[in-house]
Amino acid sequence: MPRLMRGTLLLAFAAFLWRDGSAAPDPRLAAAIPAIESTIKKSGADVAVAFRTLDGRTQWLRRPDEPFHAASTMKVAVLIELYRQARQGKLKLDDPLSVKNEFHSLVDGSAFALDPNDDSERTLYRAGGGTRTLRELSELMITVSSNLAANLLMDRLGVENIRAGVRALGADGMNVLRDLEDAKAFEQGLVNTTTAQALLTLLEAIARGQAVDRESSRQMLETLERQTINDGIPAGLPAGTRVAHKTGDITRIWHDAGIVLARRPFVLVVLTRGLENPKESTALIAEITRELYRATQ
Repeated sequence: MPRLMRGTLLLAFAAFLWRDGSAAPDPRLAAAIPAIESTIKKSGADVAVAFRTLDGRTQWLRRPDEPFHAASTMKVAVLIELYRQARQGKLKLDDPLSVKNEFHSLVDGSAFALDPNDDSERTLYRAGGGTRTLRELSELMITVSSNLAANLLMDRLGVENIRAGVRALGADGMNVLRDLEDAKAFEQGLVNTTTAQALLTLLEAIARGQAVDRESSRQMLETLERQTINDGIPAGLPAGTRVAHKTGDITRIWHDAGIVLARRPFVLVVLTRGLENPKESTALIAEITRELYRATQ
């Protein structure tokens, strides 16, 4: 089956199955929770989890409304706003945007630049003075988590518009304040934050074809499925399981949030905080994913 048709059928399937977001107790899931809680406790990490099957029958929420530093998971909100403005006719995805490494602090408007050595993608920095399309930037922002691409898009779209779009979808727990790597803002505690519930809400909107519209949601889902950082949620799933997801990490923080296109599709968000070794964080996320998959498939 062609990829385009698969994506369209998935969205139709999710929309058909969805009811009102409520979920009744699931005996198999309930039996699995103590072991998951034990794993989390042994890790020593602060962990929030938001899990819900797209049929609306099963969910598990653990500290779902606790704010965490969003790291790069807030790029999901940027992606949605890009497609929203395209749908409104304010821009086209193939519009060019100048590539520059100069941004302005939320604190005082002073200029700052990103350090390529601190970014997960460096080739875009060599394109300074040239252009990339909005579509190309969104691909880099999601699939290889380019901070430079994210900042360029945020400045083009407007942070206030991104924030309004998130709220319109009911994801009030995500608060996008500023460009990435704004050191002055960070020092004053001005950071982009999210809750597990907020990310669950945004990803459900994409999975259900309701983030902007059905076609936009399909394209966003396929972009998220091309994610190249796959040692969190995907590592806890059977080989070949399709996952549309976005990771985020900074010092002592590692998150993964995705739509798992299993036999019984589900959305899973795992936010972790406090572990020094990123490999411990990704292993924890993978183990939580593995147990939830086994309990609900």
